[in-house]
Amino acid sequence: MATEISKGYQPGDVETQWYSRWEEAGCFRGNENSDKEAYSIVIPPPNVTGILHLGHVLNNTIQDVLARRARMEGKEVLWLPGTDHAGIATQAKVEQKLRKEEKKTRRDLGRDAFLEKVWEWKEEHGGIIIEQLKRMGCSCDWSRERFTMDEDYSRWISKIFVDLFKEGLIYRGKRMVNWCPKSLTALSDEEVIMKPQKSKLYYMRYKVAGEKGEADRWLEIATTRPETLMGDTAVAVNPKDERYADLVGRKVIRPFPEAEIPIVADEHIDPEFGTGVLKVTPAHDKADFEIGVKNDLEIIDVFNPDGTVNEHGGPEFEGMDRFEARKKAAEKLEEMGQLVKVEDYENNVGFSERADVPIEPRISMQWFLKYPCVEEAAAAVENDEIHFRPERWKKTYAHWMNGIQDWCISRQLWWGHQIPVWYRKDKAESLQALESLDAEGAGDDLYVGIEPPSDEENWVRDDDVLDTWFSSWLWPFATMTNCDEDPSATEKKFFPTTDLVTAPEILFFWVARMIMAGYRWRGELPFKNVYFTGIVRDGKGRKMSKSLGNSPDPLNIIAEYGADALRFSVMRTAPLGADIRFEITNEGGKELYPQVVEGRNFANKLWNAVRYRQMQEGEGVFDTDALSIYSLDILAKLDRLEKDMAAAYEDYRFNELAQLLYDFFWGQYCAWYLESSKGDFAEDADPASKASTLATMDLVIKRVLLALHPFMPHITEELWQNLGYREEGGPEFLMQTPLPTTAVLAGVDEKRVAAAQAQVKDIYEAVSRARNLKAEYGLSSNKGVKLIIDPEGSDCVETDVFQQLVGAGEIVIEAGHKAEKGVPAALTAIGKIFLPLEGLIDVDAERERLGKELAKAESELKKVNSKLSNENFVSRAPDSVVNEMKERKKHWQERGEELTKMVDNLGG
Repeated sequence: MATEISKGYQPGDVETQWYSRWEEAGCFRGNENSDKEAYSIVIPPPNVTGILHLGHVLNNTIQDVLARRARMEGKEVLWLPGTDHAGIATQAKVEQKLRKEEKKTRRDLGRDAFLEKVWEWKEEHGGIIIEQLKRMGCSCDWSRERFTMDEDYSRWISKIFVDLFKEGLIYRGKRMVNWCPKSLTALSDEEVIMKPQKSKLYYMRYKVAGEKGEADRWLEIATTRPETLMGDTAVAVNPKDERYADLVGRKVIRPFPEAEIPIVADEHIDPEFGTGVLKVTPAHDKADFEIGVKNDLEIIDVFNPDGTVNEHGGPEFEGMDRFEARKKAAEKLEEMGQLVKVEDYENNVGFSERADVPIEPRISMQWFLKYPCVEEAAAAVENDEIHFRPERWKKTYAHWMNGIQDWCISRQLWWGHQIPVWYRKDKAESLQALESLDAEGAGDDLYVGIEPPSDEENWVRDDDVLDTWFSSWLWPFATMTNCDEDPSATEKKFFPTTDLVTAPEILFFWVARMIMAGYRWRGELPFKNVYFTGIVRDGKGRKMSKSLGNSPDPLNIIAEYGADALRFSVMRTAPLGADIRFEITNEGGKELYPQVVEGRNFANKLWNAVRYRQMQEGEGVFDTDALSIYSLDILAKLDRLEKDMAAAYEDYRFNELAQLLYDFFWGQYCAWYLESSKGDFAEDADPASKASTLATMDLVIKRVLLALHPFMPHITEELWQNLGYREEGGPEFLMQTPLPTTAVLAGVDEKRVAAAQAQVKDIYEAVSRARNLKAEYGLSSNKGVKLIIDPEGSDCVETDVFQQLVGAGEIVIEAGHKAEKGVPAALTAIGKIFLPLEGLIDVDAERERLGKELAKAESELKKVNSKLSNENFVSRAPDSVVNEMKERKKHWQERGEELTKMVDNLGG
């Protein structure tokens, strides 16, 4: 039953109302007992600390488009949501709150009491991003929402740890790891972001320890880290470097604390870097560590876990921050006469992804995993069993898989999945001191299990927790089946999942690991397609961040423009896998978003066009024999739209899908068809023609609402219901309504359709030429102009429609018309169109105006020709600049010719 559509569209009221109704009606729930074809997608779980940003908008809109489209294709859809416990980020937030409000640290509270605080924080703040996703219109099955610290999900984590430990793939060892001095935990290589830094290169000299009476000899060394020299236990040179060949095997004197350390040879030393001499600090550099192991060097760690200097630095440095110690060490070297020079130096420094501070390479006892099913995971992508889009990410993935390193899975945190390992109390200290510990050498004094040992009071549990990614690599199947059960009905129905939408930054963190986990625990791939989104950047190409002030709050945008407008605008500007430029302008101190404005304008256009249909009261009668050429044309274009959209969906070309809808509805239906059909609603119009046009309008609007729904779900549902398009006994909501499977014009004579389209094309092109004629003389808004058409043998002039579209007061058809000299004319497929100017313009004023424009065109052309005739400019300027000049030359030449013709047309 139709409901009157209001004059203006208010997105806020419409969007919240429909989302609530869908959710209450269970529209988002996936049914594992359905016999429909399954479609499934798991949400990349946002951090429980997360707040919605434009990257989330892009990623989740794509997922929602896929899920809603699949439902309308008749598939049983499960879009499974959830959040990640985000170990480092969440613990840091709660610790910060604790320090601020209670002036305490987590250690003041103790582990159990601190974890209670974290759970309290999670319950209070953890659902924020979920509610924000709902406000966007995300059609997830919220009844299945999971959290990586759920009790059963946590059992999954313990189970796989136990499995892998027993297989000998998990072991504990003393290795050099990436250490975050701020979060006080180890990090995997993937959690370290390399950033270019403006550093200093310090040239210092170490005295060669000589025999009595031997002349002093010094070795000059270049380093970026003089603050670690207290941990130097050797210097190294390349054995092929003739400058130092005689010194290998001898010793140098470390300046402070003073000590003799050996000179060793290592072929990995680059003779071209600095002086070709390397200070070897095995505890603070991975390459130095390898040299230390080869040469059995002492390992001296000069830093505390928080990056301050420890007792090995001596009283002068102990307790000092590492960067302060760098300055102090350089000053001391200078005082000793051993600092040669300091140079500016640009290098890449590893930063903690979460804490955004430089990491420290550190020797530490950690748990490691040798990855399972590497070959199967590599082959699945190589053979396109799992299809990457864009395909370029296949190479990146293959490169990482070929050089894969053991994964450091332990973290020195309290929030997270505590490692399920217990040490017998009386042996705990000795076991934890071992430099290597695995299943084979563990013996009965180590217990590894899902449940604690029965006599837990006699055991000590390992303090560390597992890397957050160690939980999320099970996400596609562990979210569907309880740990202690066989695959559930949900998993049997929906696993493997169909699509995964994610960011390329977590290709290694998450995607690669999920593929390995799928093969290891389920014997098959976890998903069939992976779509990698681009990065949302500002108009200047910068990555959005709070520090730059270029990251608008999507909820503020939604409040002003509506969720549908934001969704549509983001999708329309998101090429496959390419970065998005999100424009932000500022007018009068207020931020404006031009792309979202276009999305809002499109929503308004849709609203008004549908309201226009409702205002033309009456029922449509669809009879293909009665269709006008204009109706045949728009319906043929509608059929083409649906074919093009199906092809674009196949290739995940979401921006093309949005643009196709925009171009068809605004550019074809509203701009041309509605205008051409207005005569059918005149008081004296033929009722049959009106009924046929109404039927065409209904057909177009219905199918556009169906096609547009995945992108703009709320407004399309509102209009569908208001127009009464729901069929009796049919689905309650548009979002449940199946997409059409047959073409609108199926069965209509193709030659008739082609002839109609050719005729309409000629008419529309002639209209455009006539509009241009009017515009050239400043008459665009003048509805009273007279146009004379000489058909020149054409029989496709539709006078009434042509007059309506051009905006003319009178159309005269006159074969063989002889126009006076100077009357502007345009040659078109429907004949020659004349625009008599008498009485319409001030000829003298117009001649003066055109003369000024012509003078400007000639001046601009002269400037361009001057540059292009300059050999220095042409040979030295970038090709893009030269090509731009050539384009400008072409433009001003054509403009000059056009203006000259217009001046001639004025006569005189």
